[in-house]
Amino acid sequence: MAWLFFTDESGHDHNSMPYEVHGGIAIHASRLWPFVQDMQQLEVRCFGCRLYEFGKEIKGSKLVGTQHFKFARQGALLSDADRQRLCHSFLGKSRTSTLHRRAEFTAYGQACLQMARGTFGLLKRHGAVLLASAILRGVQKPADYQFDDYLRKDIVFLLERYFYFLDQKQEHGVLVMDETEKHQDRRLVARLEKYFTSTDTGRQRSRWIVPTPFFVSSDMTYAVQAADVCIYCTNWGFRIPSRGMNAETRREIATTFGSDLAELQFRGQGYRDGRIFDTYGIFYVPDPYETRTGQ
Repeated sequence: MAWLFFTDESGHDHNSMPYEVHGGIAIHASRLWPFVQDMQQLEVRCFGCRLYEFGKEIKGSKLVGTQHFKFARQGALLSDADRQRLCHSFLGKSRTSTLHRRAEFTAYGQACLQMARGTFGLLKRHGAVLLASAILRGVQKPADYQFDDYLRKDIVFLLERYFYFLDQKQEHGVLVMDETEKHQDRRLVARLEKYFTSTDTGRQRSRWIVPTPFFVSSDMTYAVQAADVCIYCTNWGFRIPSRGMNAETRREIATTFGSDLAELQFRGQGYRDGRIFDTYGIFYVPDPYETRTGQ
């Protein structure tokens, strides 16, 4: 059996997010179907329906956006039956541009936060592990940069953490990525192939990481949706001040989900140049374009 690393990204519009974050969750193949079933049940328990029925999907920006915290707090905590009934009405009206009632907003906000909390709970229950690399939003590529055909340093380090995790487990791992535009996906595949075949480090890491990634549609893949929630919350709610990762946070995300992120992240040992060191799943790369090492 193998581990599946479902990946996503956050902050790549370089707009409002403090960081650009790549990463996701690794879950063992034997736990994937039980996890998906539990996510389906959680979704129905929170919203009273499956979101895809209304053209929506589980995303961090949708579940824990600022407005959803405000909606959730504007009324008393609803019973499951009342929340589900009002959410169903809210989602139905969203399709027809019908005005929503205050109680419907409250129910939908509470359902979103309950779904986010429940997602973290299920990831922990099913033994998932979080891996994520962060770089500062808007970091500029040098004008004379000559390595566009290679993986950027933060992605190399992300694969490094995944390799350390798999080496610790002595099991193989597969990369499962959220599909974007086909030409971008092809460029990424070409960079991955060059890394795993043309560099000493990449060839070593192909011992455990299957070099060929799979691409899936996020709106049909619960594990990618869960990865999106984790990466979004990492962007707004997890910081490593000692390493220079100290941008602003959204306090409600840091308070509500910070401990979940810390608990889920990989902790293990890495090794380089004969040296063994502690390593963590969430990390910050100040400059992904500086002198390249570790390829």
